[in-house]
Amino acid sequence: MADKSEISDKETKNSQQASDAAIKLTLPAALTVKQLADLMGISAIDVIKQLMRHGVMANINQAIDFDTAAIIAKVYGFEAGKQSVTAQAKPSVVTRGTGKLYPRPPVITIMGHVDHGKTSLLDAIRQSNIIASEAGAITQHIGAYQVEVNGRKITFLDTPGHEAFTAMRARGARSTDIAILLVAADDGVMPQTIEAMNHARAAEVPIVVAINKIDKPNANLDRVKQQLADLGLLIEEWGGDIICVPISAKKKQGIDELLENLLLLADILELKAEVDCPAQGVVIEAKLDKTKGPLATLLVQKGTLKIGDALVIGDTRGKVKAMFSGTGKQLKKAGPATPVEILGLNAPPQAGHIFEVVATEREAKALLQKHEATQYGVATAGRTLTLSDLSSQISAGSIKDLNIVLKTDVQGSIEPIKDSLEKLSDEKVRVGVIHSGTGSITESDVLLAMASKGIIVGFNSRPEPGAQRLAEVEGVSIRHYNVIYDVVNDVEKALKGMLEPVITEVVDGQAEVIAIFESAKKVKIAGVMVREGKVRRDSMVRVIRQGEVIRESRVHSLRRFKEDVKEVATGMECGVKIEHFSDFQVGDILQFYRQEKVA
Repeated sequence: MADKSEISDKETKNSQQASDAAIKLTLPAALTVKQLADLMGISAIDVIKQLMRHGVMANINQAIDFDTAAIIAKVYGFEAGKQSVTAQAKPSVVTRGTGKLYPRPPVITIMGHVDHGKTSLLDAIRQSNIIASEAGAITQHIGAYQVEVNGRKITFLDTPGHEAFTAMRARGARSTDIAILLVAADDGVMPQTIEAMNHARAAEVPIVVAINKIDKPNANLDRVKQQLADLGLLIEEWGGDIICVPISAKKKQGIDELLENLLLLADILELKAEVDCPAQGVVIEAKLDKTKGPLATLLVQKGTLKIGDALVIGDTRGKVKAMFSGTGKQLKKAGPATPVEILGLNAPPQAGHIFEVVATEREAKALLQKHEATQYGVATAGRTLTLSDLSSQISAGSIKDLNIVLKTDVQGSIEPIKDSLEKLSDEKVRVGVIHSGTGSITESDVLLAMASKGIIVGFNSRPEPGAQRLAEVEGVSIRHYNVIYDVVNDVEKALKGMLEPVITEVVDGQAEVIAIFESAKKVKIAGVMVREGKVRRDSMVRVIRQGEVIRESRVHSLRRFKEDVKEVATGMECGVKIEHFSDFQVGDILQFYRQEKVA
């Protein structure tokens, strides 16, 4: 990028003459040449010429950063200001309407362990609230449920789990008002229960505990309540502020009490929304139907959505040609906290994206261009935090919390690491472990770190392949350690801005052992199928059996059809010999990786 001093004398003079009447121009962290030209009302060709004069070669669709755009804007008499990432991520505000707020139904998400009765609870709610009119019917096939209790509506989001809940929040969509944490009275708190609780806490969503399966003979309510208290969820009965309702979804016990408590909490939260304005909301799910075309399930969060409204959702657009309730009844309009399925979009939008109603075609085009710039700006400037850039962000005052997702190999390592990290907090930044657990680093961990702008620390714990890919795509930092002192020391150095270059791991590929052979020297060789990436002869290798690492070594030899090869690609078979290891079993996973030094 060229320096401002490179501006020609003539341009400098023009810029100085215009400075007294400079027009304010807010720009994102990055935008395309065309978008900059449109914002200034100047031909894109002229902007390209100015860029060339400043030593920047860019075409009309190429993205440039804020500093470069600010220099070009100054030439044309504009004073550029940088738009915050937070502001970029928010949808544009529709100001039409009276601004008067009205009470709206609460939006509820049920989370918890996989077999603790979420589906049974939703079925029980549906069966106990069957109402002839559409207003009280349950929207069963569009990813959201709405019931009526004592003349008031409650909306339930039927998401696949806390991963989807957090994925939506990671995209900037606050879709849930209250989270129900479901715990089985016989099983008690399970790892997924803790994970769900941490996701809800990170989203700052109020939690209501429902203890299910109280009809079982081995149900132990006091044990569950004690486990919840140990996690920091102190129920009202024990002097806390967490609502706890014992239920049996199978026997239909406690359902009405649970619903009444949800409405009570909704009253305390004073949930309100503007009604008489163009609709805004979030996409719950979307699909491409063979006969109907693109279908989208929307949750209206503000305003009233009507037939014929023009919508913009990210890079998707269209008009509401038809709108249906969950029972399939055709609707003409839908107010706040109402889930609907619509037809009329040009493509299925992404779940979690914000939708907005626009008045004109011109406004739709402008909003689409703004979303393109926003997405690029957020992608470049809104990445999740890394330890290496922590110090600069603390100095700039842009960060006050360092959120850490901690995964270890054994339970006993969690508390000492967690306590040591949280003791590093000072007046500038608070260090907090927002979730901890044992086992591999999962996609759920990556989503939680992404949504919370945090980092992942793995202590003798490695990411699953899907989690590794997601972390790379989303820019989530995963740090690996096998000594507690190194964990604490690295974070402390990052807080003080003294972090040294680290050795990072790059996973090249994974292979599965499908057969075992013996060489002439009685040495066992693994016959493998390459499942992902590629296998390299110069790689380090990790032997994983039933999710646990049992050996780390180097590749001794790599053969395909009795010939030595340098690498083998996905979908191919080969023979692998590992240094100082031959105890292979069919089904073992071999993870091939290399180490690189990163500043």
